Amino acid sequence: MSVWALGLNHNTAPLDLRGRFTFTFDQLAPALQGLRQCFTRSPEAAILSTCNRTEIYCASERPDFEHAFGWLARVGQVAGGDLRGHTYVLQEGEAARHAFRVASGLDSMVLGESQILGQLKSAVRAAEQAGALGATLNHLFQRSFAVAKAVRSSTAIGEHSISMAAAAVRLAGNLFEDLGRTRVLFVGAGEMIELAAAHFAARHPQSMAIANRTAERSEKLAARLGASTMRLGDLAGSLHAFDIVVSCTASQLPIIGLGAVERALKARLHRPIFMVDLAVPRDIEPEVKALGDVYLYTLDDLAQVVQTGQASRQAAVAQAEAIVETGVENFMRWMAQRDPAQGMVPLIRQLNEQADGWRAVELVRARRRLTKGEPVDEVLDGLARGVAQKFLHGLLAELHAADPARQAQMADFIQRCMLRGK
Repeated sequence: MSVWALGLNHNTAPLDLRGRFTFTFDQLAPALQGLRQCFTRSPEAAILSTCNRTEIYCASERPDFEHAFGWLARVGQVAGGDLRGHTYVLQEGEAARHAFRVASGLDSMVLGESQILGQLKSAVRAAEQAGALGATLNHLFQRSFAVAKAVRSSTAIGEHSISMAAAAVRLAGNLFEDLGRTRVLFVGAGEMIELAAAHFAARHPQSMAIANRTAERSEKLAARLGASTMRLGDLAGSLHAFDIVVSCTASQLPIIGLGAVERALKARLHRPIFMVDLAVPRDIEPEVKALGDVYLYTLDDLAQVVQTGQASRQAAVAQAEAIVETGVENFMRWMAQRDPAQGMVPLIRQLNEQADGWRAVELVRARRRLTKGEPVDEVLDGLARGVAQKFLHGLLAELHAADPARQAQMADFIQRCMLRGK
């Protein structure tokens, strides 16, 4: 069995390209079904999809990167030649190492962030619900969770990390002298918006509002923050009333266009608007960034801000990497034990095949006796006796032929086997 991975992330692909390969939780099951249908023999598979990465993890008899790559290119409607330079392929220990580093926050844009672990657990749950998760991948991910827990509890990797939300607040503070006099609009009501809203709420802005497709979710979040709500359909006409706009939805197309922002700026008499687009794909058309009175930041733009303080955590990184390496060694040892070419697997298989052969011989003999009309009880007794004798013959022969010291060892072994068989 081989473990392998194919992916692209914030280090290898620009935001707009990553946006072509995002999957919501509900989309993962059909995506996994489509992926597995590309192979002659369906592999174990899981898909991790976040703002910063889309990764395919598989376990199969042999790696098949080309079929997985072809499926990914078709899903994103990207030419293979354009995509290939932005992807990475990993196999065996490298694939395990990558999974463990991802789970531990070592491969994140925000070093040591913990959100990725929850996203990975959701990806595993989706794969399990889709029937795509087998013993090998399940073991890989369970070990990744254990490694992440060890890194989190044994190192300071997550201390003082700057989240995207905190970075957005810091940048907004650079533009507006007093955030307490600003009006803030949050578009969406998911986890990223909740985090961003909590950070902005701590600066006590003049007002906050939440626009979301689902009223129930936005109302719950608004109640916790003391914010108001608005319909997403009213967004374009109300944009001018806000100094800060933070957006992160699951929309596949931009929901804030260039024209709407231009009209908002005109109504504001060109007072500046600070905008943060945390979505992948984008929620705000990229052309908005060219407007003179708009300060638009995307996830990739925030990357430089969140690097602050990483140098002071290098000792923690070294400790975390050591924990990851131990995890990789343990996983590869487990894989080797399951490899038919190594360990006890060949012997176990040979024993099972031999037992099946003895059973088949005795069944043929029993059926012949039954066709001759012999009593059923006598035939069954003969069947059981014949199988038992075949199992015991070789063992007894070795016991009789062994020297006294060897006989004592074998006797002890046989007694332990008999106790286990009770």
